[in-house]
Amino acid sequence: MQVARLYDFGDIRVEEDPLPQVGPDDILVRASACGICSGDIMPWYIRRKAPLVLGHEPVGVVADTGKSVRGFKPGERVYVHHHAPCFQCPACSRGEYVQCATWRATNLKPGGMAEYFLVSAANQRDTLKLPDSVDDPSGVLVEPAACVIKSLRRSGLKKGESILIIGLGIMGMMHVKLARHLGAGVIIGADLFERRARRARELGADHGLVVSGDNLLEQVSELTGGAMADVVIVGPGTGKAIATGIAAAGKGATVVQFTATPPEEEMIVRPHDLYFNETRLVPSYSCGPEETRESLRLVEQGVISASELVTHRFPLSQIMQAFATAQKPEALKVVVTFGTDGA
Repeated sequence: MQVARLYDFGDIRVEEDPLPQVGPDDILVRASACGICSGDIMPWYIRRKAPLVLGHEPVGVVADTGKSVRGFKPGERVYVHHHAPCFQCPACSRGEYVQCATWRATNLKPGGMAEYFLVSAANQRDTLKLPDSVDDPSGVLVEPAACVIKSLRRSGLKKGESILIIGLGIMGMMHVKLARHLGAGVIIGADLFERRARRARELGADHGLVVSGDNLLEQVSELTGGAMADVVIVGPGTGKAIATGIAAAGKGATVVQFTATPPEEEMIVRPHDLYFNETRLVPSYSCGPEETRESLRLVEQGVISASELVTHRFPLSQIMQAFATAQKPEALKVVVTFGTDGA
C-alpha cells in the first residue's frame, strides 16, 4: 500500500509499505480522505516527529476486523480520532482527556495518510460511524471542528458576548462559524490578508479586519467603543500574538491560546494587569470524545460543511503539491483523497 512519509519539512515521499496485520482487537480501515492539519505545516512542530507517516484527520471504510471486534463491521464508513482516552484515570474523571496517558500514547498505524491504517481497540473508543448524509470531505472536518468546539467551551463564550478571532485560516474560520452558531454578539475576525478577512465576513463575522503592523488594538478599540473583546481566540502560535490577544481583551475577558508555541518561546506578562482586569488566559489543546461527537452532530446538521471550508483536494500522489498549497493564504482546508483524481 502507499503511504505519505515525511522526512523533513518540505520532504514528503509517497512510499510502499506492507499492509498492516489485523490483530484480534483491531479494525483495518481503507482510507477515503484525510485532511492536512494546521500543525502539519508548522515546521518546528512537525520536524520533531520525523520520520512519520502523516495524517490524523482521516475518514474511510472498514475493510477488515479482528475476531474479537463487535462494534464495527466491514463496509461501514467511519471517522477515526488518532487519540482516545481510557475513561478510567483521574484525568478522564475530570474530563481532561488530553491529559490521559492512554490518550497521548494512542495513534493510528501507520497514519492517516495511508491507503490503509490500523485502528486499535483503544482508538475505537473515539471512532464514529459516519451517516450517509456526511460526505468524505465533510467527515474530514470532524476532528478540527471538535478542537474548535473545545476552544469555545473553554472560552466560556456566552450568547451576546463579543469575540475577537486572531488568524483566519481554517481554524479561525471554524471559530467564526461556531461562534455565530452559539449566539455570539459582535464577531471580529483579524488576519494579515484581505481575502481572508472578506471570507470571514461571508461566513458570519460582523467585521473582518486586515492587520498591518500594530494596528489591531486600535481597530478593535474603535469597533467596541474602547471596551475591547469579551473573548479572544489567538490562532498564531507566537508569544507576540498571545500578548496582543491579552491587550485586546476587555475587563473580565478570556483569552484562549489555541496553537502551541515552540518550546523555547517566551513572553512578558504583567501580572498586575491580569489581576486587576481579571483576564483569564486559557490554553486549549486538541479535543476529546465529547467534542468529536458534538462535532459530528454539527457536521451532520450542515453547520460545518466542506462546501464552505474545503478549498482544495489532491490525490495522494500529489502530496507535496497539497502541502505547498496548504501554506498559501488562499487555502483554507486542503484534503488528500484516495482512489480518486482529487477532483
